[in-house]
Amino acid sequence: MGRGRQKAKHTKVARELKYFSPDTNYSALERELSAEAERAAKDDPWAEYASKYNIDEDDED
Repeated sequence: MGRGRQKAKHTKVARELKYFSPDTNYSALERELSAEAERAAKDDPWAEYASKYNIDEDDED
């Protein structure tokens, strides 16, 4: 295959990739992002200690 044909095929593939827009499942994306946020909130190892030992300066009076 000559260089012209090869370049034309690469150009065609690049153009298809550039303008390809798959259907986006926004509900699945929302579930995935909310699960990550919940996991991040649960993974805080110091949250228990912060709530137990955190003393506000205003509460001491």
